[in-house]
Amino acid sequence: MALNQHTSLTLILIIAIVAGAAAHSSFSDDNPIRQVVSEGLHDFETSVLRVVGNTRHALRFARFAHRYGKSYETTDEMKRRFSIFSESLEMIRSHNKKKLPYTLGVNRFADLTWEEFSKEKLGAAQNCSATLKGSHKLTDVVLPKKKDWREEGIVSPVKNQGSCGSCWTFSTTGALEAAYTQAFGKGISLSEQQLVDCAQSFNNYGCNGGLPSQAFEYIKYNGGLETEAAYPYTGKDGKCKFSSENVGVQVLDSVNITLGAEDELKHAVGIVRPVSVAFQVIQSFRLYEGGVFTSDSCGSTPMDVNHAVLAVGYGVENGIPYWLIKNSWGADWGLDGYFKMELGKNMCGVATCASYPIVGA
Repeated sequence: MALNQHTSLTLILIIAIVAGAAAHSSFSDDNPIRQVVSEGLHDFETSVLRVVGNTRHALRFARFAHRYGKSYETTDEMKRRFSIFSESLEMIRSHNKKKLPYTLGVNRFADLTWEEFSKEKLGAAQNCSATLKGSHKLTDVVLPKKKDWREEGIVSPVKNQGSCGSCWTFSTTGALEAAYTQAFGKGISLSEQQLVDCAQSFNNYGCNGGLPSQAFEYIKYNGGLETEAAYPYTGKDGKCKFSSENVGVQVLDSVNITLGAEDELKHAVGIVRPVSVAFQVIQSFRLYEGGVFTSDSCGSTPMDVNHAVLAVGYGVENGIPYWLIKNSWGADWGLDGYFKMELGKNMCGVATCASYPIVGA
């Protein structure tokens, strides 16, 4: 159905109004044509369906857009996003029919192309030269069969990197926050933005990628990392504004896991604390919903990995050993912001660029 200019502007206005309430709305994907009581949602759905048609997928798209506060500036843009969303639904349906160890589902990335998602969330591949010779020492200690550092209260809340390829900074601060809490018995939130703005001389590139191992070196030689409150996150490259007066943590040293050595990584995660790791995100992973992620199409070399995260534990699910990993795409992604990845095959390079810091106050 064609829209006149007045209707189009009204549609955009409705989208903008309901976007603010989207974070608090919830709905079930199980029955996308069920009756919804909310008058605001009903008006929103009606406006969206006028543009993309009155189909099952269209109604699901309308509720997706409402839930995640999506704002499309033109009707053409809305139609384009609906087309991408429909392709995501087909990918989810096709994947979940295979009964693999993990499932896909609709999340806030379902209306983005793989190219758009990669630019927004992933960094460029980095050469993990620091891990060619590891410094973690294996011991004869018997590792626990299952580990989850969240149970010991040292893992900080999941954060959201936004539209900036700064995952490496969140992996870095996640490891530092855990190490600090473990060492000093109190929580802390540290500045990702300082790393985005100030760590370039250590082969990091702000919103275009970097490595935690290089970030630890920067913090060590810089004299510390500021708190989040003192140097808040903006999600874009900026000018360095570091102040030594606001340092929250210092890095005394860092420990590297030998490239590809999952036994070293498991030993470190099992008995030391959470470890910064990197891996290769492939297209389907952005829609991960739950279960143990596994793939035979991702790479495991230093030049394959494109996303840095934090390994906070390990376990076994349905007979499959897994890493428990904290992501930086918000707590509404995956398993409350976490995911599980198969352990034992250096899956997608998870043990390729791994390191952890030793901290001081």
